[in-house]
Amino acid sequence: MLRFIGILLITVGSQALAAPAPDVDTIIARHIAARGGADKIRAIKSLMFEHGKYAEGTSYSDGNATMMLMRPYYKLVGDPRRKNDIMEGYDGSAWEYYAEPGFVIRTTGAPSKAARHFADVDGPLLDYKAKGYAADLIGTEVIAGRPAYDVRITMPDGYQTDNFIDEQSYAVIASQQTAKVHAFGNEVKSRTQYSDFRPVAGVLFPFKSSEVAIASGKELGSMQWGSITANADVPVSWFSPPVFDHSPTQTLIEQLYGQREDPSAVMWTYRIFRRAHPGMDTSDAAEIAGYQMLKMEQPASAIALLEQNLKDYPNQADAAFGLGRAYATTGRKAEARTMFERTLTIDPKNKRAPDALKDLDAPKPEPK
Repeated sequence: MLRFIGILLITVGSQALAAPAPDVDTIIARHIAARGGADKIRAIKSLMFEHGKYAEGTSYSDGNATMMLMRPYYKLVGDPRRKNDIMEGYDGSAWEYYAEPGFVIRTTGAPSKAARHFADVDGPLLDYKAKGYAADLIGTEVIAGRPAYDVRITMPDGYQTDNFIDEQSYAVIASQQTAKVHAFGNEVKSRTQYSDFRPVAGVLFPFKSSEVAIASGKELGSMQWGSITANADVPVSWFSPPVFDHSPTQTLIEQLYGQREDPSAVMWTYRIFRRAHPGMDTSDAAEIAGYQMLKMEQPASAIALLEQNLKDYPNQADAAFGLGRAYATTGRKAEARTMFERTLTIDPKNKRAPDALKDLDAPKPEPK
């Protein structure tokens, strides 16, 4: 009879024997063990991701994408061993380098968050408490047909990322976050799925990832790494912006951008430069600096600079478009429309202005 009752409890009373879900620290500990263990992860001093095939919209890299991480907090997207059009890095503060026309900026806001949040060899889960992070078990979810624990990490600046840890393998098979996709876009909730796990120095890494916007299902980007190398001899200097001899206009771009919080200082520098170099074309420099100011959420300086740029170059389509973009970013739609239409009057074949006019008429997405 006792044996029968036991069988009945197993077959009918499953709730009576259901194992409680592990707590968040147990899940994280199992994940770290499944990757290879804390000691092996901590033994990795640097990581070099190379030969990456990357796609984002119409942009792609056919096997030459490179990223590097190094303790304690260094990150680099790009490769200083070859010519890169753009490089991004973090050496204690975030920076961006543009080879054409040649300038370096230190970033804040959304671009800085994108650089600093994952400038970490360990990833966000190992030693999360020591980093000042909080971890919470949100629940479970099925990812690509596999049940996974949803472990949410909250960083000290409030940024949150959900890590979906497979209930069987304890690998992180997906992550989810809300962030801006590009400089002037709305914040988008996206999910990145990871696959093609391989051991590197005894630690499992995903070699493939694909990011999808949750609301639309549209793929935002994908990456397939060709190789990941641990403990390569990487110079610390690689993680800082490249040093190069600046032309006067390259210097002007960086000076204007560096004073972005003070519109009066921006305009002072712009005016004295033009007086000192009366024959020099400053239109591109002003448009580039104004664009970067908008990215850093300093519209007052950007608009002041771009309005003056259009006065100085009234027949340049790019000058009109740049000012229109600044107006659109700050919600001044009627003035933006006027500038985009002016762009097309100057240059009927301009490709950016028609898209910008469509964006003005597009319905604003509901806040998430």
